[in-house]
Amino acid sequence: MRYRTLGKDLRVSVVGFGCMGISHAYGKPLEKKEGIRLIQQAADIGYTFFDTAESYGTAENPHANEELVGAALKPYRNQVMIATKFGISFDTSSTEVNHPIIPDSRPEVIFSSVEGSLKRLGTDHIDLYYQHRVDPNIPIEEVAGVMSKLIQQGKITHWGLSEATEDIIRRAHKVCPVTAIQNRYSMMARWHEELFPVLEELGIGFVAFSPLANGLLSARYDLSSSFDPTYDYRSMMPQFQAESLKKNETLLSLLQEMSRAKNVTPAQISLAWMIGKKPYLVPIPGTRNPKRMLENLKASEVILSDQEIKELDQALDQMEMSEVFGGSRIENRS
Repeated sequence: MRYRTLGKDLRVSVVGFGCMGISHAYGKPLEKKEGIRLIQQAADIGYTFFDTAESYGTAENPHANEELVGAALKPYRNQVMIATKFGISFDTSSTEVNHPIIPDSRPEVIFSSVEGSLKRLGTDHIDLYYQHRVDPNIPIEEVAGVMSKLIQQGKITHWGLSEATEDIIRRAHKVCPVTAIQNRYSMMARWHEELFPVLEELGIGFVAFSPLANGLLSARYDLSSSFDPTYDYRSMMPQFQAESLKKNETLLSLLQEMSRAKNVTPAQISLAWMIGKKPYLVPIPGTRNPKRMLENLKASEVILSDQEIKELDQALDQMEMSEVFGGSRIENRS
């Protein structure tokens, strides 16, 4: 297993495990025993970095994912790093499949959230605690001040920001050093590459969620693929619509051609491209399939040369591709 360091000293497996899809957004949630078994399999084969959030769950049990992660990783706690998040809830009254997000990072809410997460995760500290989305009503300096207090109290050891801009990152970092950002990033979603210079300047890691464009870059989906309209966000994501598959043929053909040449999979090429771009970049793909879990982890063994990465970037720059899902709608807190 290869490792990477986020920020100054958070050492994690070069590929992390995104746990969200076990309980949220990718179909009907798994049964608890099955979810625990899957997470433990991930730990057994070498994953040491597990990502969850207090909001990954269902209307009936909004905290289901943290409970699963805590139960599963209890025997492994000294061997793994657990990241979770605070600061959002979902508007479950909405009829949208992907419920709108309501940010809330009031200090009193954060202090309550961290206690709940610690209890559900069955741990005395959180290794990486992210603000899940920036709250426009609360200055980021105030949030960073709360993080500093939680670090002093030993309840968290590192903190980060998700879907943050350069201005937010700089302002937060001045108050309490940021260890990592977690932003959407894939071959189809490259807009956050503009943050690379500031991350390098400040020594901050980049954790990439949806690194396979919600699975499309595995090249396993076609016109016959279907998604549960009740539980699966992919049912409304633009890249999975019938008209998009035609637009993405060139991209998927490129991945398939390169994967055949290297005797690996398209998903592994996509992840290896990302891993090879920056030494502080860690993708966190999720899956419910143990074979895919191992495949994603072994992407760390696929080495692309600087020239190959450059050529892929140039091809992506010039290529037609469909719109890609950019995140759920954000509502203001009432």
